[in-house]
Amino acid sequence: MVGLAVFGLGIVAIPYPGPGWAIVFIGLGILATEFEWARRLLAYAKERYDKVMDWFGRQGKFVQILGGVLTALVVVATLWLLGALDWSGDLLGIEHPWLNSPIGVGD
Repeated sequence: MVGLAVFGLGIVAIPYPGPGWAIVFIGLGILATEFEWARRLLAYAKERYDKVMDWFGRQGKFVQILGGVLTALVVVATLWLLGALDWSGDLLGIEHPWLNSPIGVGD
């Protein structure tokens, strides 16, 4: 259960600044102590992650900036859906209807 919880937390944390992928790998490492499928998945995930990061590092500045912008959009969209933008706006005295979560979280 601990490995599954850590793995799930890592998946949620991937687009955010910080150690999202490290948390995923730690969760898989915990699961890999018990399950063969987790050992195989951990090896595959490490290999794919390294290949993608190598590819991304070889790309031009435009692709790298676009990747950063898309990541930032995912973070902002998630925070908006979870009501964090509305909460932050309330703290700063900013009240705009478009800050409210469309799914009603954080109201």
